[in-house]
Amino acid sequence: MSALSTHVPVCLANRRSRSRLGCTTVALVSALWAQGSQAQAAPGTDTGISDGVVRIGLLLDMSGPYADISGRGTVTAVQMAIDDFGGTVGGKKIDLVVADTQLKADIASSKAREWFDVQKVDTIQDVTGSAPSLAVLEVAREKKKVIVFNGPATERFTMDLCSPVSVHYSYDSYALANSLVRSLMAAGQKNWFFVTVDNAGGYALEQGAASALEGASGKVAGKVRHPLNAPDMSSYVLQAKSSNADVMLLANAGSDTINTIKTAREFGVGTSGSKQTVAAALLFINDIHAIGLNVAQGMQLAESFYWDATPETRAWSKRYFEKMKRMPNMGQAGSYSSTMHYLKAVKAAGTDETAAVMRKMKETPINDFFAQNGRIREDGLMVHDMYLYKVKAPKDSKYPWDYYTPVATVPGAQAFRSLDQSTCPLVKRS
Repeated sequence: MSALSTHVPVCLANRRSRSRLGCTTVALVSALWAQGSQAQAAPGTDTGISDGVVRIGLLLDMSGPYADISGRGTVTAVQMAIDDFGGTVGGKKIDLVVADTQLKADIASSKAREWFDVQKVDTIQDVTGSAPSLAVLEVAREKKKVIVFNGPATERFTMDLCSPVSVHYSYDSYALANSLVRSLMAAGQKNWFFVTVDNAGGYALEQGAASALEGASGKVAGKVRHPLNAPDMSSYVLQAKSSNADVMLLANAGSDTINTIKTAREFGVGTSGSKQTVAAALLFINDIHAIGLNVAQGMQLAESFYWDATPETRAWSKRYFEKMKRMPNMGQAGSYSSTMHYLKAVKAAGTDETAAVMRKMKETPINDFFAQNGRIREDGLMVHDMYLYKVKAPKDSKYPWDYYTPVATVPGAQAFRSLDQSTCPLVKRS
């Protein structure tokens, strides 16, 4: 195959009819898939790969409100991992399939079932959105296939809905909120008002923050919920402003977060002289880039990854930038890391059989540019350090995408819920 392009099966749903289309093979130019050539399986080899191919799936929002924080950027990151691994495992080809779920749980679960039953997909390495993710989790559990979540935040993956086949990798709602609450509560900001998107992801972020506040003797002064992709955030922001809470916490994501921050600034919330702080439970570097430092400056946020944190994060992110012309966010970097970890486990196990691969994934520490001394617990949670950052003022930014000032590192054992707080039935009780 030519080094100029890779033929990747991409499964897209028809947006008008909402019916599912079969997988079609599309050629993607080297601007997206550099190093795309993949060696063919060596004849006569037997590595325990079930059908001679290790097939990886991604169920993403490719054109909706979360496309910028998942979408093509996540596809690129996972393809980079496949290419960096060499394109094969034990001489067997690695394939990538991608589908646009339109953030609909029924489309996501139907596609997952088709992939597992017909196309023999071995693992799904991310699903955009909590509702589609929860639906796909049940299919993966039923089919006994490895599923990894990098984009959605809900804790349920490792609490009541934990399973032997699933991993929550990049972050979760509690770790994000807990890290942020620790910082702002230490500054005396004890009363919080939630602006929450009315879906499973928003509820998870809200609950994570509420739990963290309760543990720190904070107070929820009030809450309001808005629909996904709301066209006007004014009424929600005004309710938060009139509450006189110390912090207006945004429990939403993507374009909703961007629009809420912009609206808050228009009403003077979080600006110089304002008594309220605007914070976001789930804020990506893509959001800061879209908002601009003039508007976003001064905000604090929790992240599991920042491209400019270390020489290793910079080296990988610059390679990613060459393909995407933007820097990666924590979910995209996590998707690269989890894919590499999965492929290493397949190689070590000598098979793509789920139980054997999951054993290797859980017994092998994660040490790469994304996480140091990360580990996957028995409840499926990948525990690693979290980081607090403050968004720079424009005058302090020295080069493109130089957006964050580090505030603190929160060790994984403090950032995430401890096992004794888990409701996961897989956790052994003494």
